[in-house]
Amino acid sequence: MRADSKEAAWLTLQALREVETGNPAGARQAVARALALAPGRYVKVLAAVVFARSGDATQAKTMLEAMEKAEPTNTLLKVYWFPVIEGSIALEQQRPQDAVQALEPYLPYELGGGFTLIYPAYLRGLAYLAEKNGPAAAAEFQKFLDHNGLVGNFVLASLAHLQLARSYAMSGDSVKAKTAYQDFLSLWKDADPDIPVLKSAKAEYAKLQ
Repeated sequence: MRADSKEAAWLTLQALREVETGNPAGARQAVARALALAPGRYVKVLAAVVFARSGDATQAKTMLEAMEKAEPTNTLLKVYWFPVIEGSIALEQQRPQDAVQALEPYLPYELGGGFTLIYPAYLRGLAYLAEKNGPAAAAEFQKFLDHNGLVGNFVLASLAHLQLARSYAMSGDSVKAKTAYQDFLSLWKDADPDIPVLKSAKAEYAKLQ
């Protein structure tokens, strides 16, 4: 900001971290700052994802429809980000089957690399959890452990351990669930204790003991 830089992608990535760790209000604040600073293409894309993931499906849908009209030939948006937004909206509206269907276009490219964070796999896993399909959910979250180079140090890499634990617990495999919870808690051992997702993980793990 001191350098008068108009690049706001870092704010939207911050917003994604906030929403996925259980702070939707903080996520929306970061998105509002990003859109005010530089409402470019990918800021809008990530903002739409954040709105959907933080409970504002109406705003996300409005932004998606506007981008579909403005960017009808952008391949990356059409096969990756638009499905991610659609899937996020479906999850917010408690339509997990529609979320899985919306995310299908990216399946052939999912592990191809690039700046994708394999978000579709994470959302697909959440959809399967919502459908009470533990094994299918586990297969999606396992992708983050098997291909961690595609995610780097983004928060989904560690959250995948927690979601994997939930998938195993749902499947009745308490041994694997405990191990996955332990892996997640080990990664987050120095985190602020009041982070919502960490508090939830600790409570869930305690119930398995």
